[in-house]
Amino acid sequence: MEAFVLGCGGMMPLPYRHLTSVLLRRDGDLFLFDGGEGTQVSLRRLNLKWKKINAIFVSHTHADHVTGLPGILMLSAQVDRTEPLYIFGPPKIAEYIETSRKVLDMYINYPIVVNEIKAPCTVYGGDGFYIRAFPLDHTKTCVGYTLEELDRPGEFNPEEAIKLKVPRGPLWGKLQKGESVINSDGEEVKPEQVVGKARSGRKFSFVTDTMYLPSIAKEVKGSDFLICEGMFADDCEDQAKEKKHMTARQAATIARDANVKRMAMIHYSPRYTDRELDLLLKQAREVYPNAELSRDRMRVEIPYED
Repeated sequence: MEAFVLGCGGMMPLPYRHLTSVLLRRDGDLFLFDGGEGTQVSLRRLNLKWKKINAIFVSHTHADHVTGLPGILMLSAQVDRTEPLYIFGPPKIAEYIETSRKVLDMYINYPIVVNEIKAPCTVYGGDGFYIRAFPLDHTKTCVGYTLEELDRPGEFNPEEAIKLKVPRGPLWGKLQKGESVINSDGEEVKPEQVVGKARSGRKFSFVTDTMYLPSIAKEVKGSDFLICEGMFADDCEDQAKEKKHMTARQAATIARDANVKRMAMIHYSPRYTDRELDLLLKQAREVYPNAELSRDRMRVEIPYED
């Protein structure tokens, strides 16, 4: 699994910073989280197969998070796509998509399935994983998302199976599926004798455009990678509270309290140049030493834990 930061800016695009958008790739599936202005540019520069996007997850319908979506919808019609494109988001996302299609007279030759959600809820699932939405607190309805994999079976020990006189073949498969078998001596061999303990899956979390809430840490707890808004420095804390955004220090507090393995901030205020973002990083690291700054077209691998 790997995440690509397509844009890390908030409010308005800058020449060197597109608006918030993150693509997650997992075993051939592509999931887009928000689609701010400039999303297509980063997809192109990273040579990512945007036409293969399975689903789009929208945090809320402020312009800096959705203005890149009409272009994605239109481009997807330029290829032989037959699979549905699923779009999830809070109220108004269906109206935004439908109005954009009508006003722009879009040619769409594939199914678009829009689902307005009420968090908390599970919004999407597949083989071995699910995606959940949870409520945030912004100036309009906004949600965060987590993709969490189910536990994986423990590792199979072929040497132990041979030692226990279980012949190679279908019986090994049954043991790996959790079934007991009878060995060559007519004795029962149980799965736990040859299969290790279940291994945890991975977890990715996406949080942006919200004031600080202690409940967020509970939702993203244990994430292997957390993308979290860190829009302002400490001296703008009052402004952040008024506009229902977070400071870098508050993002770091969530990462620390949630015991995440890795956290990168996103959705920076345009008041900060790239050089000035070091101030946000410094303040975040005073709380969570492993805090990082996301950058446009940054790639983050999310490996399994050994």
